[in-house]
Amino acid sequence: MPTHQLHTKHERSFDDYRFVYPVLSRRSGGMSVGVNLNPDKVCNFDCIYCQVDRQLQSETKFVGMDQLLEELCDLLPRVASGKIYQTEKFCETPPALQRLNDIAFSGDGEPTTYKNFDEIIAACAEIKRSAGLKKVKMVLITNASMLHRPHVARGLAVLDANQGEIWAKLDAGTQEYYQLIERTPIPLRQILDNIAQAAQVRPIVIQSLFMRVAGESPNPAELSAFCDRLTEIVAAGGQLNLVQIYTVARRPAESYVTPLDNSEVDAIAELVGQRVNIPTEAYYGSETA
Repeated sequence: MPTHQLHTKHERSFDDYRFVYPVLSRRSGGMSVGVNLNPDKVCNFDCIYCQVDRQLQSETKFVGMDQLLEELCDLLPRVASGKIYQTEKFCETPPALQRLNDIAFSGDGEPTTYKNFDEIIAACAEIKRSAGLKKVKMVLITNASMLHRPHVARGLAVLDANQGEIWAKLDAGTQEYYQLIERTPIPLRQILDNIAQAAQVRPIVIQSLFMRVAGESPNPAELSAFCDRLTEIVAAGGQLNLVQIYTVARRPAESYVTPLDNSEVDAIAELVGQRVNIPTEAYYGSETA
């Protein structure tokens, strides 16, 4: 596989593992070990750009915690030692990216919907410590819909104590556009309140995907509203370390969703940096990645 295409392949399978998987992450700048807490492919969002094929039934519907932890114990040393770069899938990984950056809780749905979220976070943190990987980050990639739940808050506290980061999704500034993109009954206001409250406790990263919908890029009014929502989070005492502005890089759920041009992604990142005074990073689509 050509090196420039490695980041477009985020399959949730590797060898015989069912719950953990290695991916070369363009946003982490290295190897990420994914933990899939939603093997049933059930999610409380139905994003039009999602790359998970929810029409194809998964072979595994429930998380086997013991098996997940065994897989993590096996995979982490393979990545940390560099042995994974001897496999066919990752043998063309550039030397600069041959590093274990994080353990990422993401997968085929919203990870915080997992009922034992706090327990699995604690168990994975213990495995990381036992493997001598204290400095390796633990990243929660979340739509922020469940951050107010007590068992999730307990899990976030564990993350805080173990080099944790929260990457919270925010793709819209208005309820109308949010509903168009995310297709969920959960209101945008709940997402914004959860992000603000989480960011009052620790700095978080905002991840925002913008795209063309039926050939139309997000209009200036929507982008201005998006900046307003970020400003509100900061005004409420929220700490935002970074805003990741990116576009479609893998096959989306809907065929009418296509990537923005590089210049459009750059323009949004520049707008956010100027309006909200928060560091931004831009990531581009598959055809020019």
